[in-house]
Amino acid sequence: MPYVRHVNAPRTRQLQVLFIAQRSPWWTKWDLQELKITLCPFFNSWLFCCANCELHHNMDEKETVVVTGFGPFRQFLENPSWKAAQGLKVAGLGERVDVYIKELPVSYVTSLQIITGIWQTLKPKFAVHLGIARGSSVVILEQTGKNSGYRDRDVCGLCPAGHLCVEAGPEKLDSVVNMKAVSKHFQQAERDVIYSRDAGRYLCEFAYYSSLFHGERRAALIHIPSSGRLVSANRLVPLLQAIVVEMLQQLEEPKQPRRAPHVPTEQAFPVMSHQHAASERM
Repeated sequence: MPYVRHVNAPRTRQLQVLFIAQRSPWWTKWDLQELKITLCPFFNSWLFCCANCELHHNMDEKETVVVTGFGPFRQFLENPSWKAAQGLKVAGLGERVDVYIKELPVSYVTSLQIITGIWQTLKPKFAVHLGIARGSSVVILEQTGKNSGYRDRDVCGLCPAGHLCVEAGPEKLDSVVNMKAVSKHFQQAERDVIYSRDAGRYLCEFAYYSSLFHGERRAALIHIPSSGRLVSANRLVPLLQAIVVEMLQQLEEPKQPRRAPHVPTEQAFPVMSHQHAASERM
C-alpha cells in the first residue's frame, strides 16, 4: 500500500511518496499531479521506491481568462468590442494567463448558451465581457448586472422569456471586483475610466448577469468608447490590458486591494444615469 504525505507551504507544495510493492500483473504509472500509483509486471521481487518532489504552486499551470466581444450590430458591421477582444488576445495578460476569446452574437438565446457553456467546460478564473458604449469617449467599468427588464429585441427580433436573464435568479449581482477602486487606480486628468452601476439592460448586461450568475460573480463588463482618442486600438488595447491585469491583481489579494492614487474629489468618478446608460449602450 502506498504511503503519501502532503505538505502545504506558502509557495510550494511538497509531496513525499513512499511505497513498497510486490510482483503484480498491472502496469506501473505515477502521475505526480493526480498522484496515481499502480504496480508494474516487471518487478519480480520487492521494490522499494522513495521520491521527494517539490512542485512549485501554479508555476507550470496557466490560468484561463475568457474575453468576449459582440458580433455585428446595427451600424457596426465589425463590432469594435470584438476587435478589442482580439487585440487583448494578441497583447496577452501575462505569462501565466491563457486568454481565450469568443465572439457573442447579439442574440439573447445564443449568447446565454455560449456563456453557460464557457463556465461549465472551461471553468475560467475570470471572464471579461466587452461591449460598445455609443456616444461615449471613456471606458466604463460596470459593477452590477440586473436580472429583469430586458424588453429591447435582439438582432433576431426576440426578447428573453419573461424579460429575464435567469428565472428565479437574484435581481442584482455585483462583480467580485471593486470597479470603483479599479477606476480610481486609472483615473488621470483626461478621466478615461469611470465606473457605473447601470449597464443598460440590453445584450451587454444580459451577458454580464448570466456570467455573474454562472461564474460565481467572477466576471466583469467593460463598455468601450465609440468616439474620442480611445477609439484607436493602439491606445485602447494597452489600457484594457492594464485594467484587466489590475482586476486579476485584486482577485489575488481581495483583503488587501492595491491603493488607488490620490484624487481630489468624488465627482471625478461619475456614475452614469439610468437614462443615459439605457440609451447609449448596446
